[in-house]
Formats: sequence, structure tokens, C-alpha cells
Amino acid sequence: MRRGNIITGLDVGTTKICALVAEVLDNKINILGMGSAPSTGLRKGVVINIESTVDSIKKAVAMAETTAGVEIRSVYVGIAGRHIKGFESYGAVGIRGKEVRPQDVERAIDSASVVYVPLDREVLHVIPTEFMLDGQDGIKDPVGMSGVRLEVKVHIVTGAVSSVQNLLKCCERAGLEVIDIVLEPIASAEAVLTDDEKDLGVALIDIGGGTTDIAIYRDGSLRHTAVLALGGNHFTSDIGIGLRIPVLEAERVKKKYGCAITSMVDGTAEMDVTGADKQVRKIPRKYIAEIIQPRCEELTELIKREIESVSAKELGLSGAVLTGGASLLEGLDRLVEADLGLSVRIGMPEGIRANYIPPASGGENNLNNPMYSTGIGLILHGSMNGSERVFYGDLFNGIFDRMKEWVGNLFGVNGHDLRGKTVTMKQRV
Repeated sequence: MRRGNIITGLDVGTTKICALVAEVLDNKINILGMGSAPSTGLRKGVVINIESTVDSIKKAVAMAETTAGVEIRSVYVGIAGRHIKGFESYGAVGIRGKEVRPQDVERAIDSASVVYVPLDREVLHVIPTEFMLDGQDGIKDPVGMSGVRLEVKVHIVTGAVSSVQNLLKCCERAGLEVIDIVLEPIASAEAVLTDDEKDLGVALIDIGGGTTDIAIYRDGSLRHTAVLALGGNHFTSDIGIGLRIPVLEAERVKKKYGCAITSMVDGTAEMDVTGADKQVRKIPRKYIAEIIQPRCEELTELIKREIESVSAKELGLSGAVLTGGASLLEGLDRLVEADLGLSVRIGMPEGIRANYIPPASGGENNLNNPMYSTGIGLILHGSMNGSERVFYGDLFNGIFDRMKEWVGNLFGVNGHDLRGKTVTMKQRV
């Protein structure tokens, strides 16, 4: 029996670490297995305890290997956190022939990539958003077109070297080779957004445990990325403090009884809550909504400000898509819709087939679930981009090598190869 290419996506999140294994054969993606483990070594998307993170990664990968029946050696890893920054850049080159060749596109993107990046930051993505040929804008693929001057706009995503390096160290200590590092909202967008939404303009809002990641698309291209240091764990913490119950009980109460809008809750409904003293008591369910609604409103206000900061320069959006585990909170989509004034839907991963049958566990292992959007998106990213990059823990040597490469390019010593949609940018000092 012919076997396809095996791809593993590793979602290293604040709440959980999830490994998904898929087989890509004849342009079809089949999920073979998955593994998940609680994440205790991260805070707000950033590694704060390497040993705990390594242990969680090993557990998730071991479970995925068992369910998929394959040995995992390389992974596509998602990254998030407040250290992530995105900005726009512009480049232009003259056309050397009668028509635009792939080499001309590479040179244009190279010219847009030669910008100052501090040595304490690592470039994760350089994504072309729009090409212009002899003043004609809105071009997606200029190859084969006639012209004399090619311009390009790119979106550059960078992360703190220390944060990226610690994530790579955790993967290496777990015995894994990192093929590519992908910004989590970009990965989630691959899994939950449609081409029509990207063309019309959409805000992807990935609400995880420690952070909320935002990716704004328009005219089919990524236009803006942002990370907010507020997520589902803050809802849990508020419930735990408000009801004086342990974190695990607060998480259970949030998932089972939580609601983002107080008016949606039946005022007579009650629920059982177990305190730290193991005593069970009944309290009105409305208390939960009264505790977490202010935090939900704070989150939606931050999201609104971020979107408005972009829409001042861009055309309006057609809607927003919520994904991530915390997006399942009852009423949150309605609250975001009311505050943003946009149509809002919950984004479920699509376009996959699962040969792996998840065990029954309250629906949490159902792959058609927003909490698995990033993991499935990483697999889709790997299948479409086919990146040949391999990241290693010694990022400082990698930065030094790119500095030498930039000097070489400056004096015409060597070229720079761009493959796929994202590339590593040269450092300028």
C-alpha cells in the first residue's frame, strides 16, 4: 500500500500541548492520530519552565505516536505571545527582460526584506501581500506579465529571539526537529477561513488560554497581525477568585455553566460547586455570568481597538471569525458581534478527513472543534508550503550567518532563494 507524506503539527499552547499527525496523499489530508497533554510550563504563550514544557511535549507526542502508529521526528510548531510583532515593508526592482520572471519576484521581495531588525528579534515570516507592475496595483501573481518596474508590499512578522530559542530548545530536548515555526493565527486561518472571507475582508480572532491572536485578511492577503495578553485562563481565574474555588473546579464550571452575557442566563437556574474544603454547595448560575461578563467586555474592547487601528488605513471588514478553545464560551460570539458591529461566526477546522477515531471524552477530542484549529492549520501549512527550512536551538549562530549573507548579497556575492509563501528575512545592521 502506497504511503503518503507524514506531517505533524505541534500546538504549544498556554493551556494544552497538542500534537496532530496527518498523512498527505494525492492532495488529500488524513488525520492519523493525535495526542494532548496539559501545559504547565507556559504563560501567555511564552515558555517560563523548560523542563515542564519538555515533559508535556513528550507526553503529547508519545500519545500521538501510539494512536497514529508512526514515529514522530519532525514537526511544524506554532508560536504566539506578546513578543510577536508585525509590520509592513515595501520593495521595488527593475525588470531585466520583456516579462516578469520568478527571479524578478524574488528580487522584489528581497528588496522589501532589507530593513533594520534588532539583533534581539528573529524573523518568522515575510509574506507578500500585493504586487504592483508599472503603477498597476492589486496584482497577486505578476509572473509572465509585461512591464519594466515591479513593486511589492510585504507583511513581516518577528518574534523575540529568547522566546523563539526557548521554544526550539524544548522541542529539541523532546527529540524533535523543527521544520518550520508558524505564527498561530496564520495557521488557524488556514484551517477555518474561506477564500471568499479573505477576499472580502475578515478578522480572525483566535482566543486561546493565555493570549488572543488576531489576523486580519483583505483582498486575499494577510494585512495585520496582533497578540493580546488576555485569554480564557483569565475567565477561569476570575471565577476561581470570585467563588473561592480551586482552578480545576473553576475551569470545569466555566466550560459547563459559563456565559458571556448575563441576560442569557435563567435567573432561577442553580449549579453545584465544589470548594477547596471539598464541600459541595449550590449557587445561582447567573453568578458565573456576572463574574466573567466584565472580562469578556474587556477582551472585546481590546479587539475592537486593534481592528479600528487597522481599518483607519484599510477598507472595512465583512465579518469576524472566532476560534480557539475559549471561543466556545456561550454567548461570547454574540457579545463580540454586538461590540464590533460585524457578523461573527465560530470557526471550525474544515477540509480534513480523520482515519483516527477519537475516544469519547465529552466531545473534547472531536477534531471538528475550535480548540484544534491551530494544530490542523499547522498541518495544512506544511502540506501547502513544503518549507525546506530547519530551525535549530542555536539561533544566535543563525542570526550571524544571515548577517554574513546580507553582506554577501549587498556586494553581489550570492543570491537568496525564496520558496513557498513565507521566507526567512536577512538581517541588516
